[in-house]
Amino acid sequence: MAIDKKFINQFINVTSKAALASSYLIGKKDKIAADKAAVDSMRSELNKIDIHGEIVIGEGELDEAPMLYIGETVGTKNGPIFDIAVDPLEGTNFVANDLPGALSVIAIAEKNSLFSAPETYMEKIAARVNEKNIIDLDYTVKQNINNLSDYLNKNPENLTACILDRPRHKKIIEELKKLRVNLKLITDGDVSGALLVSEEKHAVDIFLGIGGGPEGVLAAAALDAYNCNFQGRFIFKSHEEVSRAKKMGINDLTKKYELNEIVIGDSIFCATGITSGDLVEGIEIKDNEFFSETLVTHKSSGLNKVIKLKQNL
Repeated sequence: MAIDKKFINQFINVTSKAALASSYLIGKKDKIAADKAAVDSMRSELNKIDIHGEIVIGEGELDEAPMLYIGETVGTKNGPIFDIAVDPLEGTNFVANDLPGALSVIAIAEKNSLFSAPETYMEKIAARVNEKNIIDLDYTVKQNINNLSDYLNKNPENLTACILDRPRHKKIIEELKKLRVNLKLITDGDVSGALLVSEEKHAVDIFLGIGGGPEGVLAAAALDAYNCNFQGRFIFKSHEEVSRAKKMGINDLTKKYELNEIVIGDSIFCATGITSGDLVEGIEIKDNEFFSETLVTHKSSGLNKVIKLKQNL
């Protein structure tokens, strides 16, 4: 079933208000306060919407409130039942230090249609490819690049790979350099990094590496509306992470998840810029108004575009 289009503007409002709340803390060196401002605003706005929503991806567990925690219910409880994934402030360091690319992000799907990802690492790969067996987590870096090179009819030196600049990616980065692939190294912003493969204008051909599991699900929700390919596999580092995953119903700990297993059916995704970045411009305040840009996707209607809004403060 399709999600009613009437909800699109309501969820754009949720992320744009959360982005605004966080924007007052840009450059203030307080990432906890910036995150809390976004969380509090997002919860407040979600509770005004006629839905029965459950947070399946949030900011930790019940004992970590006032975060939007996994299992929390939001909305007026009148209306359709939705699974909701949130990252009220992606890029806390970006806001704290006035750096580009901070976002407020939400994804919505029908009940039991959004993968409930544990707070653990995930190995990921994404590309603007809608065929199977071109990119795959089980392939070597070289095989993925050669396959993508053939598929896009580009030499490896004309490909660009986006990857988080982390010590854990040293080998992958060295391999990409050996293949003469261009690198876009990012310091943070796992969701936006993956979304750079969505359109040619961003000039990124492949996103790969290890990042947050919840961010992987959020990125998948958007990429699903762009006919992109995404795969994810969880990485569990402790017995505690394994037991939490099993409680969430994950029994095969080495499973490679395809996009259609992470997001089933229709979805809405919204990412509003807090500070300007590759995907969207940040919040701008003038007089008694604020301007926002939100990347929105709605799979069933084929919507995937940046929506600019002017709202009263």
